[in-house]
Amino acid sequence: MRSTRITAAVAGVVLLVGGLSACNDGSKASSGGGGGDAAGGDKAAQSPMDALKAAKEATAAKNSAKFDGSTETTTASGRFKQTTKGGLDWSQGMQMNVENTLTGAKSPAGGKPVKALYTQDAVYMNMGSAMPGAGGKPWVKYSYEALSKQMGASGTAVKDVLDNANPSQPIEVLIASGTAKVVGKEKINGVEATHYTGTVSMADLSKNLGKEIRDAVQKQLEQGGAKSEKLDLWIDGDNLLVKKEEHVAGKMPTDATAFYSDYGTKVSVEPPPASQTMTAPGV
Repeated sequence: MRSTRITAAVAGVVLLVGGLSACNDGSKASSGGGGGDAAGGDKAAQSPMDALKAAKEATAAKNSAKFDGSTETTTASGRFKQTTKGGLDWSQGMQMNVENTLTGAKSPAGGKPVKALYTQDAVYMNMGSAMPGAGGKPWVKYSYEALSKQMGASGTAVKDVLDNANPSQPIEVLIASGTAKVVGKEKINGVEATHYTGTVSMADLSKNLGKEIRDAVQKQLEQGGAKSEKLDLWIDGDNLLVKKEEHVAGKMPTDATAFYSDYGTKVSVEPPPASQTMTAPGV
């Protein structure tokens, strides 16, 4: 059903921005990782764990940033790629103004970019006037409550993951893994950053999800044969996350890359006017 494919795309954008690592609350105690320099010249004497803790706090405090990411997954049906680009604002819970493109699958938008607004209460997707029964209104509204009713655990996960998708979360996850170590210094978009790497178990990734959602996530991961993911983070001299990579092996290998920039930028998340919006059919 067309509306089902669209709601699946709604969930996909959130999971891409947050990544698997956004599903963890970082509550597990950690004893630290390997050696190496921390981000920033005068921070070289810090341990990797102290440097990452400082980066988590600094990144969370910025409240907004620009985002440019992609995720590629191999399934029995082939290789699929999803890209998302736009602005994130986590000053009052995560909100987004992004453009999403899905290729290699039967996308409801035919592989064309789809604009999406994630507000505190709902997601709005600009499908043009191609949506049956849209009456020429370009925006389709899905409340998080409606997504939960229509998609069950997958729909509930949209808001759950969204609430944990700010860029400080993968830093917290790497800290909690207890495996963090420094790889070295690299240039990311012309800026010197310290590269950290570690391995995170899938059990840890779904720890703070509700039981219904956690069971669904675990089932999906088990079907794909994945037990852990490799997580790589790049932190610049201002203690801000500038790049994230996640690699999951198994029957359905997944590779995700995200770049963060322009921290503190203003992100418009004002819903479109009611005259240009319809409520999703079947909800």
